[in-house]
Amino acid sequence: MPQVRYFAAAAEAAGVASETLDAPTLGALRARLVDAHGAGFERVLARCSVLVDGVHTEDPTTPLTHAALVDVLPPFAGG
Repeated sequence: MPQVRYFAAAAEAAGVASETLDAPTLGALRARLVDAHGAGFERVLARCSVLVDGVHTEDPTTPLTHAALVDVLPPFAGG
């Protein structure tokens, strides 16, 4: 199952630093995350960048392999 890692505000909103969830695509994973963590998490997720195996993507049809690593990164301050 894909492993999801959360950073900063995303980890705070999810209440965990990481978890594994079964989902065939990024869109399905996003839906599962919102179902699991609620509207507050959904607001944070809307501002986050998502990396799948180290590659930034916003395409909900991006396939997720059983061994995929998904990073949820909120915007960071600084330069």
